Amino acid sequence: MDQIRKYFETLTPISDHDWQFFASRLTRQEFPRKAMLLKTGQTEDYLSFIEKGIVRFYIPKDEQEVTFSFSFANEFVSGYDSFLRRTPSVYCMETITETTLWRLTYADLQVIYDRTDVGDAIGRNASEGLYMEGLRREISLLTDTAEQRYLKLIEEQPRLMQQIPLKYIASYIGITPQALSRIRKRIY
Repeated sequence: MDQIRKYFETLTPISDHDWQFFASRLTRQEFPRKAMLLKTGQTEDYLSFIEKGIVRFYIPKDEQEVTFSFSFANEFVSGYDSFLRRTPSVYCMETITETTLWRLTYADLQVIYDRTDVGDAIGRNASEGLYMEGLRREISLLTDTAEQRYLKLIEEQPRLMQQIPLKYIASYIGITPQALSRIRKRIY
C-alpha cells in the first residue's frame, strides 16, 4: 500500500488524514495467471492499482482475440469507460501473470471524492493516466510501424516482455505472430 501513497505523492501532496481515509477503502486482492478481471457484458466496478503483475485488455473475436492494451505494476487498471458510465464492457481484462491489485469500488471512490480534500486530485490523476495511455497507443498505431511499436514496448517494459506470450504482443502491435517473428529475426 505504501507503493500507492508514493505514487500519489509524486502527483499531489496527501495529508495523513486523507491517506488513512483513502487507504481504509482499498482492498488487496491476489489473482493467479489467466484470471478474468472483467468479462464482456459485465460492468466494471473497480479502479485498481497494480502492485505486481501484468493485465491484458482484449476484444474477443470468433476467429482470434484482439489485444489492445497492457497494464503493468505501478499503474492504474480499469475498464474505465464501463466504470465511469456504469455500462457493460465490450472487452475483457485478464491477468497474464500472477497479479496483486489494490482495488477501490465505484461507490467508495464517490465517498472519497466527497469526504477528502485530495479525492478529486486522485480521481483526476488516475483518469488522466488512463486517458494518456490510450491516446499514446492510438497515436502510435497511426504513426509508428509495427517494428517501432514492438521496440517501444521492449524499451518501456524490457523485463516484463518476457512474460507476455508473443501472440498477444503481435495482436497488440497489429500484426500476425509470423510477422512478429520476422521482425524479431531482423532485430536480434
